[in-house]
Amino acid sequence: MSEASAYRVLARKYRPTTFADLIGQEAMVRTLKNAIASGRLAHAFVLTGVRGVGKTTTARIIARALNCAEGPTDKPCGICAHCTSIAEDRHVDVLEMDAASRTGVNDIREIIEGVRYRPTQARFKIYIIDEVHMLSTAAFNALLKTLEEPPEHVKFIFATTEIRKVPITVLSRCQRFDLKRVDSDMLAAHFANIAEKEGASADAGALALIARAADGSVRDGLSLLDQAISHGEGKVGEALVRDMLGLADRVRTFDLFESVMKGEMAQALDLLGQSYASGADPAVTLEDMLELVHWLTRVKLAPQLANAPGVAEAERVRGGQMAQTLSMAALTRSWQMLLKGLGETRSAPSPLQAAEMVLIRLAYAADLPSPAETVEAVRKNPPASPSNPISGGPSGGGARAVAGGGASFESAPAAAPRALLPMPQTFQETVALFKVSEPGLYGSLCVNIHLVHFEPGFIEINPDAQAPKNLANRVGERLTEWTGTRWMVSISNKPGQKTLRNQELENQAQQKANAARHPLVQAVLAAFPEASIEAVRFNAPPPEAEAPVFDTIPDMQSQDEDL
Repeated sequence: MSEASAYRVLARKYRPTTFADLIGQEAMVRTLKNAIASGRLAHAFVLTGVRGVGKTTTARIIARALNCAEGPTDKPCGICAHCTSIAEDRHVDVLEMDAASRTGVNDIREIIEGVRYRPTQARFKIYIIDEVHMLSTAAFNALLKTLEEPPEHVKFIFATTEIRKVPITVLSRCQRFDLKRVDSDMLAAHFANIAEKEGASADAGALALIARAADGSVRDGLSLLDQAISHGEGKVGEALVRDMLGLADRVRTFDLFESVMKGEMAQALDLLGQSYASGADPAVTLEDMLELVHWLTRVKLAPQLANAPGVAEAERVRGGQMAQTLSMAALTRSWQMLLKGLGETRSAPSPLQAAEMVLIRLAYAADLPSPAETVEAVRKNPPASPSNPISGGPSGGGARAVAGGGASFESAPAAAPRALLPMPQTFQETVALFKVSEPGLYGSLCVNIHLVHFEPGFIEINPDAQAPKNLANRVGERLTEWTGTRWMVSISNKPGQKTLRNQELENQAQQKANAARHPLVQAVLAAFPEASIEAVRFNAPPPEAEAPVFDTIPDMQSQDEDL
């Protein structure tokens, strides 16, 4: 057999064979060792955790510990017939089943029938079921009774990445162990040890990148390390790993984030384009920026983190400066916008275009002041009038971008104060103020309001069901603004007067009745029997009557006829 065909990948070559070889699972290892040493062995175990943390490996180590010729022992010898055959997956009494490919009740029925027979060679007959959550409901139900009261010579070990999909009736019959994600520092140290055994030279930064990309999975990390060693011909450098993983350079990430926060979008878009051209995924670039924002936020809260071991000199100096310059509001806002933009980029037809729009949006929002800064700016530079607040528009003052994500304020030019309206003395005059500037309120005041009491500065009304819910507040605010005097508008249950619309209609009906009694009008109606009085128009105000303040009645049309 040639050397190439005999090669085993690192994930298999350095697979743990004893409890001491497992990394990052100290609590589980301690519990299992104590249980084996004291003889308090459960009849069923369930191991759960993310992919690649050692669930199936742990199951095989348990099988070796229970069936070792020197056992049961927490330190299997690894050289007896049972240990070697279990490691080579050929032991007749250790049966491993993949539930992802054998999900039916018939597969479980084979196990149920087999548990009746004692082991052929070993101390225990052990069933290892991987990805147990893939079993059907009928298969789980068929397994329940045997799982609850198995023979003394049978042990079940289940492994799953989806513990929530396993029925609670099964979980209650098992001893559960949650395998944790392995810490990045522990992974990097583990990879450094393996790289040394393989005769490869690996930079600490490169191993840190591989550990971060592994996301707590030992198997994933070893696969990446295997690929990196082959890619670099035994020399694993940080730049090589970045190119292999499609990651943006850390310094370039600093440059990109700093350009965005300063509002230098031409440079920011150019840096993003360079990263894309070099093979970096736009979504990965945003992930790097998210990780940078998180790190800067931690350094701002705890500056000593910048001096922690393993932090590069460039990151320590530059990151410390950026953390001091940027405000907490700018950092938290950047985190939220990048997090939302990352989802948009992943689902967009063109990830590069989506990432560019995220950076543009972030740049224009980075220098927005916080609410406290806005209040302080308004206090120092109060607006000239309520209708002229601080604005960022072309003709007004407002927030101006400055380096570092802060903001400065320029007060708007002082505008001439708005002239106050004279104080209305009647309800009709008050309603007439709304006709031009607030036509919606004007219509509601005419049609839906019954006046209960009026005096300058105080109105008591009874609105009908069609009136807006906030009519009283809006009317009071507008009158206070226009007249410079505080107005109070209260709601009452008293019936009040007729609405202004009904009063106007009654007034018109009375005018038509008075006109019909005029001798000249009677003569016209007698000459034209089909004629009718549609409207009355006066050349002068009618005697003993106040001229109406309304030209037209809302939602009504009047026709003027010469009579």
